[in-house]
Amino acid sequence: MPTHPRRPLSRSIWLGGASVAIWFCCPFWMAVCYLALPLGVAGLCYGIAHHRSPDKELRVQARTGLALATAGTAAAVAYLIFLAIHPGTLVQE
Repeated sequence: MPTHPRRPLSRSIWLGGASVAIWFCCPFWMAVCYLALPLGVAGLCYGIAHHRSPDKELRVQARTGLALATAGTAAAVAYLIFLAIHPGTLVQE
């Protein structure tokens, strides 16, 4: 049994996890990409800032947040590139 209390999760994990989870929870990808992109970028910024911490537990959380934020941001950017290449998908005839 640990003698010290557990530290709450880093903001990079919350923001990165939200940027990934929103893709699975909402079927309207047109709206999701504009929400996931800023969440993912903010998660990346917090992850980079916390990755330089001398605390080992915070560095591990920062790496996890960086992985989640990278996945969410990459999905948003890939979808925006897809929309730019195929502009006809926005209009349903």
